[in-house]
Amino acid sequence: MNTSTSAAENNSNNEAVTVKAVVTVKITAGSLLSNLLGLTATLDLFTDLLGKTFLLELVSTERDPDTGLEKKTIQGYAHKVTRIDDEVKYESSFTLPAGFGDVGAVLFENQHHEELYIKTIHLHINGFPDPSVVTVPCDSWAHSKYVNPHKRIFFTSKSYLPSETPSGLKRLRELELQYLRGNGEGERKTSDRIYDYDTYNDLGNPDSEDELARPVLGGKEHPYPRRCRTGRPRTKKDPLSEERSSSVYVPRDEAFAEVKQLTFAAKTLKSVLHALLPQLEMSLVNPNLGFPYFTAIDSLFNEGVTMPKPKTSGLFQSVIPRLVKAVSDSQDDLLLFETPEIIDRDKFSWFRDEEFSRQTLAGLNPFSIELVKEWPLKSKLDPKIYGPPESLITTELVEKEIRGCMTVNEAMKRKKMFMLDYHDLLIPYVNKVREIEGTTLYGSRTLFFLTEEGTLRLVAIELTRPPVGDKPQWKQVFTPTWDATGCWLWRLAKAHVCAHDAGYHQLVIHWLRTHCCTEPYIIAANRQLSAMHPIYRLLLPHFRYTMEINALARESLINAGGIIETSFSPAKYSIELSSAAYDKFWRFDTEALPADLIRRGMAVEDPTAEHGLKLTIEDYPFANDGLILWDAIKEWVRDYVNHYYPDPTLVENDQELQAWWTEVRTKGHADKKDEPWWPVLNTPDNLIHVLTTIIWVTAGHHAAVNFGQYMYAGYFPNRPTIARTNMPTEDPSEEYFINFLKKPESALLMCFPSQIQATKVMAVLDVLSNHSPDEEYLGENMESSWAENPVIKAAFERFNGNLKKLEAIIDERNNNMNLKNRVGAGVVPYELLKPFSKPGVTGMGVPNSISI
Repeated sequence: MNTSTSAAENNSNNEAVTVKAVVTVKITAGSLLSNLLGLTATLDLFTDLLGKTFLLELVSTERDPDTGLEKKTIQGYAHKVTRIDDEVKYESSFTLPAGFGDVGAVLFENQHHEELYIKTIHLHINGFPDPSVVTVPCDSWAHSKYVNPHKRIFFTSKSYLPSETPSGLKRLRELELQYLRGNGEGERKTSDRIYDYDTYNDLGNPDSEDELARPVLGGKEHPYPRRCRTGRPRTKKDPLSEERSSSVYVPRDEAFAEVKQLTFAAKTLKSVLHALLPQLEMSLVNPNLGFPYFTAIDSLFNEGVTMPKPKTSGLFQSVIPRLVKAVSDSQDDLLLFETPEIIDRDKFSWFRDEEFSRQTLAGLNPFSIELVKEWPLKSKLDPKIYGPPESLITTELVEKEIRGCMTVNEAMKRKKMFMLDYHDLLIPYVNKVREIEGTTLYGSRTLFFLTEEGTLRLVAIELTRPPVGDKPQWKQVFTPTWDATGCWLWRLAKAHVCAHDAGYHQLVIHWLRTHCCTEPYIIAANRQLSAMHPIYRLLLPHFRYTMEINALARESLINAGGIIETSFSPAKYSIELSSAAYDKFWRFDTEALPADLIRRGMAVEDPTAEHGLKLTIEDYPFANDGLILWDAIKEWVRDYVNHYYPDPTLVENDQELQAWWTEVRTKGHADKKDEPWWPVLNTPDNLIHVLTTIIWVTAGHHAAVNFGQYMYAGYFPNRPTIARTNMPTEDPSEEYFINFLKKPESALLMCFPSQIQATKVMAVLDVLSNHSPDEEYLGENMESSWAENPVIKAAFERFNGNLKKLEAIIDERNNNMNLKNRVGAGVVPYELLKPFSKPGVTGMGVPNSISI
C-alpha cells in the first residue's frame, strides 16, 4: 500500500489522519562522551524526561487553495522510547487535519545542547505498525538549537525535478540550498554545513619555517581543481596561503570521525599518521639509512621492527592489530608486516622483466601504458632549455632487441609497440629535484613490444637529464643484456622507472584524477542540487566520505613535509607535479573509461565489437573487466535518467541540474572553464554519459588504483616510491663506479627507499588497501528513494545482478590459462574490479565512493 496515496485518500474524504513519527538516532562516540561528561548533560537528561528531545513539524506538499500560502505545519515533540545497541528510537504522534495533503518534509529542531546524528524519520500513517510508511532519509548531524536557531529541513524519499516540486515545498527547497551555499565569508565552524570553493593554498606552512612554503595550486600559474573553503586566516609570511590547523573543516555531514562503526578505515589511517609514524621515527633515527642486505627487507615480514610503546597503552593493538603486535613482558611494540600476496606466491617476481611488463596491464597502475603512435620518439619540450629532443631509442636498436622478427615500420603498422612515457612531464623538474638531498630524478621512456602470445616484452629504457650548469644534456638507453655489468645497470634503470611510475600513479592517477577532481562535483552538487533532486540522490552514495579523506590528505599526506614529499622522488615538488599533469593532460571527456583507452591508443571504436571497442591488446585485464563494469554502470544510469527525464527538453530546462554542471566547470574546475571539450548537458544521453563518468571515477577507477596498493607495493622493491641515487654511468666518480662493480647489490639497495621511507609508506599502504567493515559496495545497498519507486527499484536490481555476473566472469577469466597477463605460475589473479569483498586487505571490491 503506497503511503502518500493512503494519506491523500483519507484527506480527499475529509478525514483527519493519525501519524506516528519514529526518529532513529545513532549513538556516536562524541555524543556519548558529551552525555556522560558534558556540562549540559544534566539539562539534556531533563529535556528527555520531559519528552521534549526534538520538535518536529510536518510540512504539507500543498498550499492552501484559498490563500495560496503554505499550509500551517503540524508540530509535535518526540520522546525517547527504546535503545538497541547504538540506535535510539524517539516517537511523536500527530493528527493531520482533513485536507492537509501528503507530508513532503519534516522541520526538525534538536532541543539538546549537543548535536545528534539522525539516521531516519519514519512516518506511520493511521496506526503503528502499519504497511503504510513514509520514509524521510536523514543521515545527518542535527545541530543544537542553542548553536544555530535554524530548523533542519528533511524531505521525504519522493524525488522531484525542480519543475515538478509541489507548491508547498518550493520555498523550503530553495531555502535549504541557500543554507548550504553560505555567503562566502568568515571562518567555518565544525557544526557548519556550508559548501564553498577555495584553492589549494593550505599545503605549505611558511610561518613554521621557510623551507615549508609551497605555491598556491589553483590559478593561472599552477592550474588545479578547487577544494572546500575553510575560511582560516592567511599566514603571516605569505598572504596568499592559509594557516594550517590541527583539524581541517569539512561540512558537517561529510565528516565520519565520530560515528561508531563507520570510522574503521579513517580512524586507522589517522592512528598510523599521528601515532605510529612518530614512533617509527624514534626507532629508526637515521632518516637516510638504507637496507644493508635484501634479507633485512625480508625481516620486515618475519622479525618486524621494535618500537617504543605509545603513552596510551594498547593503542596500536586496538586500532591497527594487523600491523602492530604487542611484545609480551616488554616495553616495546612490534611493527610486523604481513607478506604481500605477490611475494607470497613468487618471492622473485619483482626481479623479472615479464612481471614488470605484466603489471602495466594488470597491476596497480594500468592507466599509463600507451600505444606508440609516432616514430622516431621525440620530445616536445624546448630544445634550447632541455637539450636535443631526439630519443636515443633508435630504429636500429629496437630491431636488434626484437631479434629481427619484424621491422619497426611493420611493428608500428601492426600496433606492436607500447610505452610508459614520463619524459616530458618529469624533465622540467629534474634539476630542481636534484638540488634536494637524498633524491634524484630523470625523464624516462620505457618501450615494450607486444609478442605473439599477447604479452608485453621490455625492450629498452631511456633515462635523460637536461643540461645543468656547464654540463650538457645526458641521456642513455639501457636494454636487457647478457653480461653482469649490463644486467645490474638494467636493474637500476628499472628501479628508476618503477619510482617514476609509483610517483605518477600516486600523485596523478590516484590522488589527482580520483580524490582531487571529484571534490568539485561534490561541492557543486550540494550547492545547486536539492536533496530531493533525483540526480542528487543518484550521486550521493558515490560522494560518501570523500571530502573528509581529502581533508585528511591535506593535513598529513600531501602537505609540505608530509608522507608523499618525504617518501617520493619529486619530494617537495610532488603536488606541484600533479598540477602540471592536470594542466597538460586532464580533461573530463577522457575520464570515461572507453575514451581513456582510445586516447592512449589501447582501443579503437568498433560498433561490431563488444562494448563498441576493439582493444589493441586483447588480454588487458584492467580494461577487460573495467569495460563490463562501465557498461553495467551506464545501463543503471540510463534506466534511472530516462525514468526522470522522459522528455529530452527536461534536461535542458532543469535549472538545478544546469546550475550544478555550470558550477563544476566554472568554479570547481575554474582553470579549465573555457575548454571546448566539456560536455553540454542538453540531452538525456549527455547527462547519462556525464553521470556514468563520475560514478566510474569514484568507484571503478579508484578501486583499480587503490585497493591493490599493499599487494603490489607492500614489498617495496617491486614498486619503490623513490630512487635516491643517480645511475652509475652518469658522471660517476672513479670510487663510486669501482664500488658499483665490486658490490652492485649495494648500489641497488642504496637507490631504493631508506628504511624509514619504506616502512612509513608500507604502513600507510597497508591501511589504504583495507576495506572497512562498513564499506558500501557498488550496487549493493538500495537507497530508500529508489526502493519506493518500482521502476528504479527494478533497474537497481538489474544493476546488482549484472555486477554478480561480473564476479563470475572474473572468476572464470582467472582460471583461463590462455590469459597469460592474469593467469600463470606465481601470478596474482586480477580481482581489483570484482565488485564485492569481505573486510580487510583483499585485493578486490569496488566501493561506491572514494572513502579511503
